[in-house]
Amino acid sequence: MTSISQNPLPNALPDWRNFGTVLRVLLGANLALALAALLLPGGLAGWPARYVLLAAWGEPPLLAAMGILALLRDALWRLPLWQGRGFTIGIAGLCALLQYRLWLWLGLADEAPWGNAQAALLGMLLAAALLHYLELRARAYSPAIAEARLMALNARIRPHFLFNAINAVLSLIRAQPKQAEDALETISDLFRAALRDPAEWLPLSEEIALCRQYLELEKLRLGKRLQVEWEIRSVPLDASIPPLMLQPLVENAIFHGIEPASEGGTIQIIFSSKDDELTIEVTNPNCSVPRQARSNQMALANIRERLALYYDLEARLEIEHTDQHYRIRIVLPCKTKKDRSPS
Repeated sequence: MTSISQNPLPNALPDWRNFGTVLRVLLGANLALALAALLLPGGLAGWPARYVLLAAWGEPPLLAAMGILALLRDALWRLPLWQGRGFTIGIAGLCALLQYRLWLWLGLADEAPWGNAQAALLGMLLAAALLHYLELRARAYSPAIAEARLMALNARIRPHFLFNAINAVLSLIRAQPKQAEDALETISDLFRAALRDPAEWLPLSEEIALCRQYLELEKLRLGKRLQVEWEIRSVPLDASIPPLMLQPLVENAIFHGIEPASEGGTIQIIFSSKDDELTIEVTNPNCSVPRQARSNQMALANIRERLALYYDLEARLEIEHTDQHYRIRIVLPCKTKKDRSPS
């Protein structure tokens, strides 16, 4: 039985290469600048001009700091947490100071007493506030809570899989006992994968192998009605992905595209990679005999939520629906083990 970590706080700095982190920092910083512009004298009529001026001063050092932090991400992760925070705040203060000196050099600002110290201090305070916000958000989505949610989502997958697996074995027990025994061994392997710790990622090659086993099991039940076409286009098979990322897509394709059709059909599974992104496409025939739409929506909602918990905003799920085909495409960042934030 998997255990859930009880540590509510992730002992790690933000991942400055994560799109979700960058987006939240930019939104938070611009909200702070908008409020500051609102509090300055001049009334509402002058608020847009004040906001643009503050944004012109605040955003360049913010973007520069995030770029530097993204480059230094792995080195900062190796430091003790307090040192990593100190370096992060210090880099923000340095970028704000350089921005102030640049404005002085360009004649866009007048030099004020203690101007250097004020600029650096303002940058450091803003960085500290943003770090605190990200830490509060991490508390709300702590590893213990996220892992518990992932376990619940994975548990929803298992009953469907168990039902199909038992049906496949029952169809073989009398007529082909040896094949039924082999099928039970395959079920054992698949259940070990289904019961693994949700936080334990696995190589893409292993996920593909598990899906092939699952499809062989389904072929015992469906026979020639189920045809599968694989296409793997120069993808890094050592890339790490969460467990049970492919199998639910294939199960959904069988349930809605193959089972309702008396003649069966072909499922296409395509893997491709481009620009550090891994794309998985699963295409099934659009059967004229509809199954429960609610079941399909629940399966897709499950996949979407798991993607959000694992990847935040870096992954996406796309659906293409035509008269002939139904295609689900998931796009993931192509990560190895060292690219993931330590917990």
